[in-house]
Amino acid sequence: MCGFAGFVGDVEDREQVLVNMMNTIVHRGPDSEGRYVDEEAALGFRRLSIIDLSAVGDQPLYNEDRSMVLVFNGEIYNYQDLRKELVEAGHIFVSNTDSETLLHGYEEWGESLVDRLRGMYAFAIWDTKKKKLFVARDIFGIKPLYYAQMNGTLMFGSEIKSFLEHPKFDKVFNEAALGNYLSFQFVPTNETFFKGVFCLQPGHYFTYENGEMKITRYFEPHFTGDCKKSFEEIVEDVEHVMKESVEKHKISDVEVASYLSSGVDSSYLTYLGQVDHTFTVGFDEGKYSEIQDAKEFAASINMQNDAKVITPEEYWDKLPDIQYYMDEPVADPAAIALYFLSEEASKKVKVVLSGEGSDELFGGYNIYCEPLEHTAFNKIPMCIRRALGKFAERCLPRGVKGRGFLMRHGKTLEERYFANATNIFTEREASRLLKKGSEPGIQKVTRPLYERVKGKDPVTKMQYVDLHLWLVHDILMKGDKMGMANSLEVRVPFLDREVLELAETLPLDYKVRAPRTKVALRAAADKVIRSKTAEKKKLGFPIPIRVWLREEKYYNIVKQMFTSEAAKKFFHTDMLVKMLDEHKDGKNTNEKTDNSRKIWTVYIFLVWYDRFFEHGKPVHPAMNGR
Repeated sequence: MCGFAGFVGDVEDREQVLVNMMNTIVHRGPDSEGRYVDEEAALGFRRLSIIDLSAVGDQPLYNEDRSMVLVFNGEIYNYQDLRKELVEAGHIFVSNTDSETLLHGYEEWGESLVDRLRGMYAFAIWDTKKKKLFVARDIFGIKPLYYAQMNGTLMFGSEIKSFLEHPKFDKVFNEAALGNYLSFQFVPTNETFFKGVFCLQPGHYFTYENGEMKITRYFEPHFTGDCKKSFEEIVEDVEHVMKESVEKHKISDVEVASYLSSGVDSSYLTYLGQVDHTFTVGFDEGKYSEIQDAKEFAASINMQNDAKVITPEEYWDKLPDIQYYMDEPVADPAAIALYFLSEEASKKVKVVLSGEGSDELFGGYNIYCEPLEHTAFNKIPMCIRRALGKFAERCLPRGVKGRGFLMRHGKTLEERYFANATNIFTEREASRLLKKGSEPGIQKVTRPLYERVKGKDPVTKMQYVDLHLWLVHDILMKGDKMGMANSLEVRVPFLDREVLELAETLPLDYKVRAPRTKVALRAAADKVIRSKTAEKKKLGFPIPIRVWLREEKYYNIVKQMFTSEAAKKFFHTDMLVKMLDEHKDGKNTNEKTDNSRKIWTVYIFLVWYDRFFEHGKPVHPAMNGR
């Protein structure tokens, strides 16, 4: 819907400072802007008009006596019900926006407002009488929210880049985050790569008053698995809750379209949404394109599909600008493909439905089958398996079949599983690669999460970890940032409070029956879409990085970055080049060694570092009067 930026604290020429901050996020809201400035606080807003297209819906919004000021990014899908309740309580509305519901809701219910919200949101309310700021983020983390306390000033907003325009912001690289990034392919905590900048975690809010911040967690998912209904009844419940969620997510005064791959998630949403337009991207690399399958599915349900073939040249050429829009490096190759997908969609619509979240809620990742398989091997005493795992890691060459299996099963689930990403650096590999080394940090991140689901089945544990790490810092990060880079709002009907309430009750057998995943969801989808699509194995977003890195052109591009002065600051560059050469030449095994994920993780970091700490920023078309 939009983006916002603001600060609390003294600074000269405060209105111009706010304008400069807002200009960095113009891509999030090219339709209009608004700002509030007083002696204590400044709140700026960029709007992408979706509900109530009139100027009355522009932000900041005020309550009746203008003592409270709101800026808000997102959509509240139950706002009509909340509005009715607030009107009956005597509140006077001046617009038809969902935004104003937050303002009057805070007046009526205070901080407990967040317990009533169904939607995606990040918002800030400034109480001019109490000189108090209230800031909240939705329960899944669909919408981003960052903050920094520096030099007597609190900065907050939708994107970190806005902080760089504030005179009291100290831009310092947070090298301590690099080790975990290499293992996770993203920063997995509330820290960021900018020292002193933090992301507010999902299901949290904070208050800021008299220079003091208080952070409160107001929501946590609880997977009980206590449903006693038959499988057929559960399938009906899934069908009902998804229909209702999609209906809510289509509330808009502009057209809503849908992303469409060849998988069950987007296909099911597209069918339920009955949208007019669907959008797909792929690569002209055979198995790396889902375009034909998507077109066939769209035709089977009489929907239009617009597809784009991404060339290797445009994919690589756009990387620096994409890293700027991302704010932080996320070494998921699908992030770049999402940029082009959202770019295509934005040519015709402002809002799309997307299938993020179904795997975390309904048990969809293929790796969730692993604890339920190989049960005979897992009966071998752990001391023996641990010895075999250490031998495989240290003695077997990368690429040898079975090496990864032995390494994973030489550890407990809590030791080995930290995110739905494979073939990234182990802690040992990361420490060797980094010049300053890296203290083990993976279990420092995951241990508190596993403690909260102690006693649950292994799939539920993995879901819980992914909900807090992979979903927030990879899936939703790239979904929001790549959509908003093209002034496109991405809505995710699977990540809905009522859908979650159902998913929390599903027993293991309704989620995963190895080798099948998302059992109940697939059964619901199979009732209305072709079984070929409903039962298709999870693919992710296929990107031919492995192939490109063996081509001379892209090998040389990466090698130049791997031997740059920036690379020498952080890495043993001889090891980087060796890793790159092994991938290109296929040394060490009869099969070609695949180091592509490791190479890409380092390369994306260096591209991002170059953009934010070495060179300038791109000019978005909206800044030139789009």
